[in-house]
Amino acid sequence: MQVTVEDLSTIKKTLHIEIPQDQVARELDSAYNQLKKKAKIKGFRPGKAPRSVLERMFKKDVHADVSSRLIQESFIDALKETDLQIIGNPSLDPPELNADQSYHYDATVEIRPVINDIDFKGLALTKTNRRVSDEEIDMQLKGLQEKLALLKPITEDRPAREDDFVLIDYEGLKDGKPFSETQKTENFTVKIGKGQILEDFDAGLVGMKPGDNKEIKAKFPEDYFNPKLAGLEIDFQVALNEIRQQELPEINDDLAKKAGNYSTLDELKDQIRNNLKQGYAKRSEQELNEQIFKALIKKVAFEVPEAMVEHELEGIVAEAERSFAYQNRSLEEMGLTRDGIAEKYRDTAVKQVRRHLILGKIIDQENLTLSDEELDDGYKDMAEAFNQPVDEIKKYYSQNKENLEYFKHTLLEKRAIGLIIDKSTIKKVEPENENDS
Repeated sequence: MQVTVEDLSTIKKTLHIEIPQDQVARELDSAYNQLKKKAKIKGFRPGKAPRSVLERMFKKDVHADVSSRLIQESFIDALKETDLQIIGNPSLDPPELNADQSYHYDATVEIRPVINDIDFKGLALTKTNRRVSDEEIDMQLKGLQEKLALLKPITEDRPAREDDFVLIDYEGLKDGKPFSETQKTENFTVKIGKGQILEDFDAGLVGMKPGDNKEIKAKFPEDYFNPKLAGLEIDFQVALNEIRQQELPEINDDLAKKAGNYSTLDELKDQIRNNLKQGYAKRSEQELNEQIFKALIKKVAFEVPEAMVEHELEGIVAEAERSFAYQNRSLEEMGLTRDGIAEKYRDTAVKQVRRHLILGKIIDQENLTLSDEELDDGYKDMAEAFNQPVDEIKKYYSQNKENLEYFKHTLLEKRAIGLIIDKSTIKKVEPENENDS
């Protein structure tokens, strides 16, 4: 067998593979001998049919089977001979087999990019010094207050107005006919002015009284999130059943008890403060990561293998499907497709692959390894995040070796990021505006 490698790029290669004619002939002889033993052909006793008859009847299938076997075996040998560590599947366009000739075929493959050592030390990073304010805690409490509020029917005889809560039945008609995207809905609560359905819809509710029926024309914007409704004008048939007003609970110890396992309002405030601190810490971590990769990508240039991008995109699409399935919705119901999501998030996938490759290089470059203690800490963090016992997390990974290796690599990537941060110069800055505090 002869193998030559053609460089299409730093990460893309074509293997030109030639299998000698004598090997092709041997494989065909073996295949026809096996076929001869078991083929049942009218006019011939078992095992007595001549090769010419077998070729006339089964040549296409035999040649396809033999060429497939030759490619499979020779491709593995070619990878060993060239020492190429490929990623993804090869691209093949095999020709037909000819018994009187050597067999040539090409296999185009992708390999990981070769990345030179990365100088990651001494990066200049900034970290925003965000502090939790009393105003933020008050805003959280007011949000909780609204969440725990009761909606009670109004006692006065008056029409609906801005900021009222109304209980309605509605159905949207398209060209005078029922439409699946705006099907009949009963006892739906709307706060007028919030634009839960459309601003035009809210405007049409103003002035209605309980027992009123009304047609409200509303047009969906061209960029509406559901493309099946984008740009459509719908005639809504609306019945207003009841006008309600919001009765807010007082912000005190009783509200804290209703909100969760808190004895006092101060306990609830402490929990809110801790949650906000954790959120700020995570935000700072993400901002530092962005700065790190922006700086490192400028320092090291390399091509990104398409196979790795496709793998990353598959994960993004699968996560979107899981998210909608959790809400008992499908991509189709949301007006989305797998190809559409992949196209939208392609740039994100490319960036993610670059980050993985850069971190992988630093892990190898610095000989980073994972201790048993660090792995146990990773299990504990995972258990806490998913609210599961640690033993269940360990059991899962012990039964899924591939996922375990990915999990370990994720922990090593975190170690690599931590090392980069430790070797960087971090300047603390104040928030630029109140909304960034």
